[in-house]
Amino acid sequence: MGRRRNGIGRRIDNLAKWLLGFRVIAAPARIVSNSRVAWSFVSRLDRIRVKRQRDRIMSGDLPQHVSIIMDGNRRFAWNLSLGREIGHRHGKEKLKEVMDWILELGIPYLTVYALSTENIKSRNPEELESLYDLYVTGLREIAEDPRIHSKKVRVGAAGRIESLPDRVKEAISYAEERTATYSDFTFTVCLAYGGREEIVDAVKGVAADHASGDLDLDAIDTAEISNRLYDAHIPDPDLVIRTSGEERVSNFLLWQIAYAELYFTDVHWPSFSRGDLYDAIETYQIRRRRYGG
Repeated sequence: MGRRRNGIGRRIDNLAKWLLGFRVIAAPARIVSNSRVAWSFVSRLDRIRVKRQRDRIMSGDLPQHVSIIMDGNRRFAWNLSLGREIGHRHGKEKLKEVMDWILELGIPYLTVYALSTENIKSRNPEELESLYDLYVTGLREIAEDPRIHSKKVRVGAAGRIESLPDRVKEAISYAEERTATYSDFTFTVCLAYGGREEIVDAVKGVAADHASGDLDLDAIDTAEISNRLYDAHIPDPDLVIRTSGEERVSNFLLWQIAYAELYFTDVHWPSFSRGDLYDAIETYQIRRRRYGG
C-alpha cells in the first residue's frame, strides 16, 4: 500500500512540474492565468507536490547560505505584454515572498544580486532612475516589515555603495540601522556590485597595507583577501540560484562561490515559486550526498 501511495505521489509531482513548466512560455502562461479552472487545478496539484517536497528537504541538510541571481523581470513583463517597470515591481514583491520561504526553512543567510556594475553602465538613465526608486521603496518596506523584526533579520548591502544616488544610500543606511542589533538571520542585497571589482578593492587594501609596512608579504594569503571582501563576516554561499535560463554567474560573488553548488532554472524571477526554491534545495542535497559534500 505504501509503495502504491508513493507511486501516486510521484506521478502527482511529475504532472505538477510539467504543468508549471508552461510558465516560461508566453501563450500557455496567459491561458492558465486567464482560466480560473485551469489555474485552480494547477495550483492544487502544486500545493500537494510542494508539501511533499518540503518534508523531503527538511529531513536533509539544508544550505546555510543561499544566493540568488534574480534574472528575468523584463522578459516576464514582455511575455505578458506588460511594461518593464511592472516586471521590476513584480520582482520586488517576489523577493519578499522568497525571503519568507527562506525564513520558514530556517536558512540563516540570503544574498541577492539586484544591480551589477555592468547594469549601471548598460541600462538607460530612465530605467536606472526607476530601479533606484524601487530599491528605495523596497529597502524601506523591508526595514519596517514586522516579520523582519520578529525574526531578527539583519539587513545589509554590498557593492560600491558610494557610487549610488544619495536617496539609495540613505535607504540602505536606514535599513541597516533599523536591524543592526539582529543576528538570527542575515539578508544582503548586492547593489552596484561586481565580483571582479570586489576582488580588486580587496587587493588594493592589501597592497596599501603592504606598502605602508603594516602587512608583511609572507602574511598575504587567501584568508587575507577574504577578510577584505565587502561582507567578510558572512560565510561563503552553499547554493547559488539563477533564474530565467541563463547559465552563467555574471560577475556575482566570484571569490565566494568557488565551492558552491550552482542551480539554473528557466523560470523568470517574478514567476519563481516555493516549489522552484525547493527544487533548487533538493538538487543541492542530492549533489552533496552523491559527492560526499
